[in-house]
Amino acid sequence: MNENCTGIPDSGPFAEQQRLFTLLSQDTRYLTVQEFLGHPTHLMSLAEFEYMTGENQAAIKDRLETLIEAGTVPRYTYEPSHGKRDLPSQFYGFTERGIEILHDYKYLRGLPVARALYENTRKTEKIERHEAAPRPELPATVADALKFDEPDLDATDVSPNQ
Repeated sequence: MNENCTGIPDSGPFAEQQRLFTLLSQDTRYLTVQEFLGHPTHLMSLAEFEYMTGENQAAIKDRLETLIEAGTVPRYTYEPSHGKRDLPSQFYGFTERGIEILHDYKYLRGLPVARALYENTRKTEKIERHEAAPRPELPATVADALKFDEPDLDATDVSPNQ
């Protein structure tokens, strides 16, 4: 019997569901998915992952490779930044298949909370520079699936008593 990147056998009536559940529920991959969901562009550089998770890039690359092998995450390249010292050119984000899986397993309902957590995390100058760096566009279906009604942070605070 063949096994895939999650170690789950490839055959049987529920093998795909079990494989996806294992893929998404493993602690560090779950946190990786949450970081993607919280990021304003849903495309993250390795430095951003390193800062947000506190893990080294080798561990992050291993986790991302598992998600890439599963077809849920690709590596996106922004060629104009390639070779520039202070700007990342490699990013990671979701595929259409990844979005389908996140939708099926109700992960997309957590977008507002993931964004709030990400926005309320203090970031270094380097990470703010990476966050503001130009990056490739996500496929339209992926970008559309990750949209939600964000609160207008520039609006005047209104007390509930008014």
